[in-house]
Amino acid sequence: MTSMASSNNVNLVQCSYSQKSHHIHTPKKNLSRVGFLASDMQIRIRILRQSVKVKASVGSFDKGVETVNGKKVNGVRLGDQREKISSKDCSFEEPDDRGVLLGRFVENRFVYRQTFAIRSYEIGPDKTATMETLMNLLQETALNHVTSAGLAGNGFGATHEMSLRKLIWVVTRIHVQVEKYSSWGDVVEIDTWVNAAGKNGMRRDWIIRDYVTQKIITRATSTWVIMNRETRRLSKIPDEVRNEVTPFYLNRDAIATEKIDHEKIEKLTDETAARIRHGLAPSWSDMDANQHVNNVKYIGWILESVPIKVLEEYYMGSITLEYRRECRQSDMLDSLTSMKTRLLKQDQKVPISTTLNACGPTPNARGTTSTPNLECTHLVRMQDDKVEIVRARTVWISKH
Repeated sequence: MTSMASSNNVNLVQCSYSQKSHHIHTPKKNLSRVGFLASDMQIRIRILRQSVKVKASVGSFDKGVETVNGKKVNGVRLGDQREKISSKDCSFEEPDDRGVLLGRFVENRFVYRQTFAIRSYEIGPDKTATMETLMNLLQETALNHVTSAGLAGNGFGATHEMSLRKLIWVVTRIHVQVEKYSSWGDVVEIDTWVNAAGKNGMRRDWIIRDYVTQKIITRATSTWVIMNRETRRLSKIPDEVRNEVTPFYLNRDAIATEKIDHEKIEKLTDETAARIRHGLAPSWSDMDANQHVNNVKYIGWILESVPIKVLEEYYMGSITLEYRRECRQSDMLDSLTSMKTRLLKQDQKVPISTTLNACGPTPNARGTTSTPNLECTHLVRMQDDKVEIVRARTVWISKH
């Protein structure tokens, strides 16, 4: 390292720092001019060495991979935040790239757990994570679950036996309930597990916790079926595939059955929709490894027809998505939305009555005070033939 300094803004003095000896070297004729420089530089180097610890470990992902001052984030397990770290220890080892992608198994390998830090580009105008961010994290955890279990074939989340038969998983329905959106820099911990869904489906559930408080802030459940990658037709689950995934089944629900949105999502038309946004076009970056539009992208298209006032004054408390057909890059789309007011008791998340004209806390038939919120029905369809792609329902909670 070479440093140039000026003395009284006239003379330039050159000195160098040796990494091996940790000393400052300078020609003898300049010692009188730079004695103070050497002393200052040694102090700065000593401070830096004592205050910074960066360590990346290799080996099993239980040890962690990406560590900065004791915190392991974005794909690895966090260590105890209360752990005391030596201020004099400074080490670095080459990380194992595979470990960065993986979390760890808990509860006898039935549950897969992964941690993430919310990054600056994953938040919205209100400085909290968006629904798209949450859905992306759920998808990432699910894919890493399959990989970590040793089931991953050469497909996007497909098992070995599925890859041999050119089969892939496709989601048919997903329901997400959000209690609290994380802010930039927050660390979240995601658990996921799978179970059977009828004879030819699989259910995948998730819970998201705030890592510091360990409070559950999001719950989600989804249903998946198998489709042939080439014919794009649905398929029964082959016995070989069933034998692969059954050992990982866990009979547990992230959301209690009575609290899941099971209601039918009505089809919107030009006559029943309050707002329609035409001309939405998928781009190359919207496509996933299975050559169709990524599931998360539809949320952005749904929001295109939601009034800006709703986005500013409400937050999305829950979303239910029903996927009806694939979307390709060449398709042009419409987004439709209808709205109605929905009343929730202040201490509950379950609707107790519905009205179209409430605009403030309103006493209902039970004599309790309710906060009016919005329920929206959505449709993403083909622009030309109006064939349905995704139906959705969202519940919006007032920020005030």
